[in-house]
Amino acid sequence: MSDKEISRLSRLIAILTQLQSKRLVTSTEVAEKFKVSVRTIYRDIKTLEQAGVPIITEEGKGYSLMDGFRLPPVMFTENEANAFITAEKLVLLNKDTSLIKSYVDGITKIKSVLRSNAKDKAALLSERVAFEQNSGDNITSNFLSSIQIALTNFNVISVEYYSPNNDETTKRYIEPFALINDVGKSWYLIAWCRLRKDYRLFRFDRIMKIEITDEKFTPHKMSLQDYLERYRNKF
Repeated sequence: MSDKEISRLSRLIAILTQLQSKRLVTSTEVAEKFKVSVRTIYRDIKTLEQAGVPIITEEGKGYSLMDGFRLPPVMFTENEANAFITAEKLVLLNKDTSLIKSYVDGITKIKSVLRSNAKDKAALLSERVAFEQNSGDNITSNFLSSIQIALTNFNVISVEYYSPNNDETTKRYIEPFALINDVGKSWYLIAWCRLRKDYRLFRFDRIMKIEITDEKFTPHKMSLQDYLERYRNKF
């Protein structure tokens, strides 16, 4: 196999990986990444389609894989596997049990596709990496996974929220906007509060009850960076 053929094969595999990891992939971004022409990417996409890969073309938007199609397991490099193991240690410091469970389930699947030698190295690294934790801080929660789903699907959330300043619990309907966390400490939800008619910070351990409603809200146009610059005094 010539160098040119090897280069194209590597590119086809990379395009498949990118299609699997993103909702939409444009020919322009792929062409720029591999420093080839857009016309070359068109030919690559056609080659993949002829090989039986169900690629959907969305005119003016890009390419995506048909729902339900799954590629064979990806082989991770040693550095990539090490990064996942290190990240696992950080996640285990987290105070939200729903995030820990979801990550552990995910990392277990990742470990399952590692080669035997890589599994041994990952196990060794897992035993030899640790992060210090403030044992005096017992703030916990179990809402993160549900809130993440509501945030990305634009669902209104109903919460019963405790305010220590007033020593009272109020029911709020909020539109989730963003999430912030100090490693090893409590999570905060930034949300538009319909009761206060403004953005508010909701600390997870003060949320007494939560319900993800079926009601949808219009996505917020402000970016997280815009919010942080405008409301920096809250942090």
